[in-house]
Amino acid sequence: MAEATSRALERVSQAAKQAPGRGLPPVHLWNPAHCGEIDIVIKKNGVWFHEGTPIGREALVRLFSTVLRKDPDGTYLVTPVEKMKITVEDAPFVAVRVDRTGEALKFLTNVGDEVEAGPEHEIRVEMDPTSGAPHPYLHVRRGLDALIARPVFYELVEMAEERQTPAGPRLGVTSNGAWFPVGPAGAHRI
Repeated sequence: MAEATSRALERVSQAAKQAPGRGLPPVHLWNPAHCGEIDIVIKKNGVWFHEGTPIGREALVRLFSTVLRKDPDGTYLVTPVEKMKITVEDAPFVAVRVDRTGEALKFLTNVGDEVEAGPEHEIRVEMDPTSGAPHPYLHVRRGLDALIARPVFYELVEMAEERQTPAGPRLGVTSNGAWFPVGPAGAHRI
């Protein structure tokens, strides 16, 4: 089984390397047959594990991240000829940095993606129903999100301005002409 997994990882790696230039492979255009599951888990903190061991090679994680695709039934590593389901505990990426560049908020993910928040790359904050803790996310591409790391979220809250909304006063940030609330109405006044 380990040899089959190793061969599958090698095929995924080769497909990802064939991406033109530094762009992303067109995984949304590939429709291979489902080939089963592969023992890859992306933990809540963004660390990738293969067969219970962290994948230590940053370049390999970056390479695999380029062939991720989210389908209605799960997240997959996809090549032109294979589609293997993986496990994602929360979001496949983590936003580890944010910078204000003019009218845009520019994020950097743990796998090297640079994403400007805006209408196509929305920021959303979900509240944990049990603890009430915020879980902030940034849409990266085609249904794949980045969990915004806590220090980065604190930076967003520092940048936030209050607006009146139908639900009441809310803090939010603006990027590329879009406004994104960073918490529930009135939470900043407690």
